[in-house]
Amino acid sequence: MIKSIKKIFSSEDLRSKVVYTLLLLLVCRIGAFIPVPGINQEAALSLFKYATGGGQNLFQLMDVFSGGAFAQLTIIALGIMPYISASIIMQLLVAIIPSFQREIRESPEVGRKKVTKYTRLATLFLAFVHSYVIAKYALNMNMSHPGIVAAEMLTIKAFGIPILFYITVMFTMTTGTMFLMWIGEQITEKGIGNGISLIITIGILSSLPSTIGSIIKQLNLESQDVGQLTFSSLVILFVVFVAIIIGTILVIQGQRKIPVQYARREVAGKQSQGGSSHIPLKINYAGVIPVIFASSLLMFPATIGQLVGRNTFIGKMTVYLSPGSWVYLAMYIFLILFFTYFWTATQFNPEQIASDMKKNGAFIPGIRQGKPTQEYIESTMNKITLIGGIFLALIAILPTLVSKMLGVDQKIAHFFGGTSLLILVGVILDTAKQIESNLLMKKYEGFMKKGKIRGR
Repeated sequence: MIKSIKKIFSSEDLRSKVVYTLLLLLVCRIGAFIPVPGINQEAALSLFKYATGGGQNLFQLMDVFSGGAFAQLTIIALGIMPYISASIIMQLLVAIIPSFQREIRESPEVGRKKVTKYTRLATLFLAFVHSYVIAKYALNMNMSHPGIVAAEMLTIKAFGIPILFYITVMFTMTTGTMFLMWIGEQITEKGIGNGISLIITIGILSSLPSTIGSIIKQLNLESQDVGQLTFSSLVILFVVFVAIIIGTILVIQGQRKIPVQYARREVAGKQSQGGSSHIPLKINYAGVIPVIFASSLLMFPATIGQLVGRNTFIGKMTVYLSPGSWVYLAMYIFLILFFTYFWTATQFNPEQIASDMKKNGAFIPGIRQGKPTQEYIESTMNKITLIGGIFLALIAILPTLVSKMLGVDQKIAHFFGGTSLLILVGVILDTAKQIESNLLMKKYEGFMKKGKIRGR
C-alpha cells in the first residue's frame, strides 16, 4: 500500500489531481457542520433521533448519504440527491425523446452540453422543492418542540407565512446543493474519479466513527448483562460484510469474453497474418449506478410523505415505501434491475461494435458479420446483464434481511452492508482504476520521451 501511494505522488500531474480532489472533498465536509441561519443544531439533532425512533427510517438513510448533514439541518442537508434525481429524469427523457437521441448521435458534444444544462436546471428546481418541504416540516415540529427555529426568524410574515424563514432555508439549502454539484463536476473534470460518487462516498465514510461507537455501546462491554448486539450477531454481520465486498468486486470486475478472429488481409501487396482476440463484456456494465439511482428515486416520494406528515393521505401511502418494508424491498429490487438494463441500453452500443468489427475484418467464430453479429452481442449482453442485475439486487438487500433476522440496529446495517457498502466498494474500485490508468499513461509517456531520436 505504501509503495502504491509513493507511485501516485511520484507523478506530478497525478499528485496535483489527487490533492485537488482531497481539498474539494474537505470543503464538502466543512459544509456539513455549517448550520442554516436560524436553526438550532442541537435541537434539530435531538429531533432527528426522535424521528428515527431507533428503527429503520428514511431520515436515517438520507443522513447516511449526506454524511450527517441532514440530521443537523446544515447548508448541505439536501446532499447531492436532487442532482441524482435530476440526472435520472434527464436520462429517461433522452431515452424516450427522439430529438434528444438524434442530436446526441449527430453532435455528441453539443448534445452533452444541452443535457448538462437541463440537468442543472432540474437540480435547481428539485432542490427548491426539497428545501421548501424541509422548511415546512421544521416549522411544524417547532410548534410541538419550540427552540428548533430562532424566534427572530418567525417575526417577518407575509399572508401569515414566516416568509423570512422560508427564504433563508430554501436559498441556503439550494445553494449548498448547487455548490456540491459544482464541486462534483470540478472533481470529475480536473481531479481524479467521479466527483458526485466521491461526494456520496465521503459522506458514507464520515459515519464510520459513530457506527463503531454504536457497536461498542450495543455490545454492552462494561456490564455483565447481554447487550442489544451479541458477539454471534457481530460475527454474522462481519461475514456478510466480507461477502458483500467480495461479491461487489466479482460483479463489477467480472467479464464475459467473446472470442474474435481477424481475417488475413493484403496490405501493400503483402499478406498480413490473421489473429485472435476477444470482446470483454462486463457482467455489470452499469457498476453501482443502479443502486444509487434506485435509492434516490425511492427517497423522493417517501421523503415528501414523511415530511408533510404521516397522518395525511400522502403520508399514509408512503409508509409502505419506508426502508425495511417488504414493498420497499420489492420496489428496490425492481428499480435496480430496471436501471441496470436502462443504463446498459443507453451506454452500450452493439451496433457500433459490429460495424467496427466489419471494417477491421474481425468476426465472431460461427457468426456472420453485420446484423447477426450485432444481435449476438446484444443477446449475450442481455443475458449477463440479467445475472449481474440480480446479483447486485441480492447484495443490496442482504444486510436488511440479516438485520431483520438478528435484530441488529439499522444504523450499523446501513453502513456495513447494502446500499452504502455497494457504493463505497464500487467507487473505490472505479477511482483505483482511474489512478492506475493515469500511472500507466505516464509510464508510456516516459518511454516515449526516452525513445525520441534527437537530431544532430
